[in-house]
Amino acid sequence: MGNIFTEINRKFNAGSILTKYIYVNAGVFIVIRLLVIIMRLFMTDSSYLEYIQMPSSWQLLCYRPWTIFTYMFVHFDFLHILFNMLWLYWFGKIFLMFFNGRQMGGLYILGGIAGGLLFILSYNIFPFFRGYSGNSFLVGASASIMAIVFAVSFYQKDYVINLLLLGRVKLIYLAIGVLLLDVIAITSENTGGHIAHIGGSLVGILFADRYRKGKDMTNFMNRLIDKFVNLITRKPSFKVYRSETGKSRPQKSRRAETDDEYRRRRNEENRAIDEILDKLKRSGYESLSTEEKKKLFDASRK
Repeated sequence: MGNIFTEINRKFNAGSILTKYIYVNAGVFIVIRLLVIIMRLFMTDSSYLEYIQMPSSWQLLCYRPWTIFTYMFVHFDFLHILFNMLWLYWFGKIFLMFFNGRQMGGLYILGGIAGGLLFILSYNIFPFFRGYSGNSFLVGASASIMAIVFAVSFYQKDYVINLLLLGRVKLIYLAIGVLLLDVIAITSENTGGHIAHIGGSLVGILFADRYRKGKDMTNFMNRLIDKFVNLITRKPSFKVYRSETGKSRPQKSRRAETDDEYRRRRNEENRAIDEILDKLKRSGYESLSTEEKKKLFDASRK
């Protein structure tokens, strides 16, 4: 059993951002399903799950602001997560042919936020939804995935894919067809999901348009993610050295990095790792040089 978890951890650390997102979504799903089973066996209340779903009520969201991030990794039904992860895998692979892993990471979060905001705005603006705004919740990665699908579709409008029964179809036609279905079904059973899809789709289109003009919308989000990750992984370090007389004294500290220097260094390191991971994906582990293997190993330990 220990070897299985070790292998999963190794693949997670060595995998691309696409692999990591799939692993995280699958892991959260498994934990939720196990907790639900335990709660049912002991006949206890499972309303705690509302604390990771995004509510349609502004008042409730103010008490649970983290749900605008957590909801995009939460699935309760097997078919829900299965189809979402298949879409993420298929279109994520296409996305990574034209963009890098950091852009996918940032766009996933931006698409999820946009889908969540459009969901809560719709439920509080349109009279049709007001009767459900107090007890409706949003879950799933669909909005994030739609952002990725529409970003690559509108950036590479002539890219062609093969669909079962339909044959060769331009990716942008598939994306537009999905968007039209969401608009048509906006008052159907899965109202919140369709609204979130539209929000994610609009972010994907905006990302493609801005990127063509030389602007990367994901830079700001990625900087926030870097700061958050560094905040929770930073460890205090106390270094001393022994002088010739045998007395210990604090080591002279180096000049602290400025924010710009730190961001440049982090971006350079991340770009190097992305290039190594792309090479790993194309040619396998044995194709990496000794220095590249060391960089990959050091990155997995951070």
